[in-house]
Amino acid sequence: MTAGQVRDRRFRSVRRGLDPAEVHAFLHRVAGELAAARRDLVTVTEENARIKRALRSWQARFAPGVRR
Repeated sequence: MTAGQVRDRRFRSVRRGLDPAEVHAFLHRVAGELAAARRDLVTVTEENARIKRALRSWQARFAPGVRR
């Protein structure tokens, strides 16, 4: 599910139920947090790949007995 899907979700109106403004505000908050979590995941994934490359490079230079 994407942040846009959460933000744009609509529900049918009922006579008794939750305040539509509160639901809308909550959906926007959840969408913002979901978008931030996805950005963080991309950053961490890129950093993980960078660290793995650096480790392989270090191993190739300083640990010649290590096979990949």
